[in-house]
Amino acid sequence: MTLGNSHHSPSIILSIIAALMLTIIPLPSWLEMFRPEWVALVIIYWCIALPQRVGVGFAWTTGVLLDVLRDSLLGQHALSLTIVAFIAIKLHQRIRLYPIWQQALSVMVLITLNQLLILWINGLVGHPSKSWTYWLPSISSVIFWPLLDAILRGMRGRSRVT
Repeated sequence: MTLGNSHHSPSIILSIIAALMLTIIPLPSWLEMFRPEWVALVIIYWCIALPQRVGVGFAWTTGVLLDVLRDSLLGQHALSLTIVAFIAIKLHQRIRLYPIWQQALSVMVLITLNQLLILWINGLVGHPSKSWTYWLPSISSVIFWPLLDAILRGMRGRSRVT
């Protein structure tokens, strides 16, 4: 599955584009460390909501786009998003049943895994490890999860994506 596949609705594509834009939009330096992992959040949402439409291939393609946008090692975000998407798809039936606060905790685990994989890859290629502030996006992502869930669920309902 690729981004251009007719299998994906415009809502899915637009939400990924919005997440990519939110990822590269400039922020003040003091706020930059709190930037949520928008792309990972959107991938997790669609993998939980529509695992038959958004899968590992879609996550990989989106990850490659994120690698290019962030000027990072090619494949690093692709690998981490692919693993996160795989786990989200495997657990989607459970996560869907949770109340929103438990979903947020599940998402925090997935976002933390995503960040851990990126940190591991950066360590393998010799980039210095970050300070404890590296983990702040996991917390801010959890804070934004209920809002993102409501927005994407509304988008999905208006465009009748099933």
